[in-house]
Amino acid sequence: MTKPLLLEQKRTLRKHLRAERNKLSIFQQHNAALSTSRSLNRSHQFKRSKNIALYLASDGELNCKIVIDKLISEEKNVYLPVLHPINRRFLWFIKYDQHTPMRFNRFGIKEPQLSRSRILNPNQLDIICMPLVGFDLEGNRLGMGGGFYDTTLEKVVNQRWQPTPKLIGLAHSCQLSKDIPKEPWDIKLDEIITPDKNIKPLKSRLNRCD
Repeated sequence: MTKPLLLEQKRTLRKHLRAERNKLSIFQQHNAALSTSRSLNRSHQFKRSKNIALYLASDGELNCKIVIDKLISEEKNVYLPVLHPINRRFLWFIKYDQHTPMRFNRFGIKEPQLSRSRILNPNQLDIICMPLVGFDLEGNRLGMGGGFYDTTLEKVVNQRWQPTPKLIGLAHSCQLSKDIPKEPWDIKLDEIITPDKNIKPLKSRLNRCD
């Protein structure tokens, strides 16, 4: 169970970093999206990968629509997260293109309409690019607080007998924090890409907290 002090630390940090992110102008957001797109396009991992999950930005998140459009033009398979209709802390990943019917989920975020034939298991994805509120140099990620990615990926990322997706956090530079409060079930990132740099932390996938 999350300790009250740790929960309050996360809430305070989340509020601060969301405010910093939302201070960015439209011009700064656009330039950040372009810079991040160039970084991803240079990535050998991206060039080799076929099934890639991204997201549609909201609340000042780093916009990856440029990346999505380019991947589709290159005939890569792009998947977007969709809230599970029954398990309220779980995500499905559904194939997306310019013709995919969309809807708004319960948080007011656009997502593909449910289609079981277009769902891909997370362990079949080569890369999962995740939004975040904050990150640190050790690869710890602070999300919006719902725990969707951690719950979805818990049984995927540490299975030695099957391939696991590379987890990449996309963020603005202002979302860097000296230390993200950690819990045992939090899954760390393999890489964080900002408009300024690529950060590859040395870490294990799961935190170990007593």
